[in-house]
Amino acid sequence: MRLRPIDLAREHGLSTQAVRNYEEAGILPPAERSPHGYRVYAARHAAALRTFLALIPAHGHATAAAIMRAVNGGAVEEALRLIDESHAQLADDRRTLQAVEEALRDLTPPRAREPGETFIGPLARRLGIRPATLRKWQRAGLIVPRRDPRTGYRVYTSADVRDALLAHQLRRGGHGLEQIAGVLQRVRTAGGPEPLQATLRQWRDRLTARGRAMLTGAAALDTYLDTP
Repeated sequence: MRLRPIDLAREHGLSTQAVRNYEEAGILPPAERSPHGYRVYAARHAAALRTFLALIPAHGHATAAAIMRAVNGGAVEEALRLIDESHAQLADDRRTLQAVEEALRDLTPPRAREPGETFIGPLARRLGIRPATLRKWQRAGLIVPRRDPRTGYRVYTSADVRDALLAHQLRRGGHGLEQIAGVLQRVRTAGGPEPLQATLRQWRDRLTARGRAMLTGAAALDTYLDTP
């Protein structure tokens, strides 16, 4: 089977330049050349492009490209290592989501808690982060501790500790500061963590979609490895 760049491009709605770029990047095997210097692709190139595009939703563009370069360079073990790392990250993301859900189950509205206040150092140690991170979160509007009028120290109430815990967990889950600030503001307005439920459902849906994409990508790569 002899294929032109336009043949590969049309199948996926790409430009011919994109196909050439993928070849130059090592995502596709090197093409043969016609007597006039034109690229000539074969079934293996078409399979390589399908595999790469299937790997992107599962592993991201950069990792998918690295996987294909490794396979095309004969370094199958390196490709499998990259895939293992993606699976490990997905598993870690699932554990983080579970941790957030468990944290929410343990939270109660601040009014129902015993009064208590803490300072930036103890709170940072409790979360396993630096005090500078808490100050950064304050600038982003995630946490709004009051100042002691005598000492000027930041004072964190039980509600602030709750917000810091949720911010910490959501940051581990890959959420941006602006998004977290909006979620925490809704939590404060509602007087509890209920607004996070929609965010957690969306997060779980994304993890599920990525897990299924990994299955699709793995099937495509397995087929490609057997393509002569």
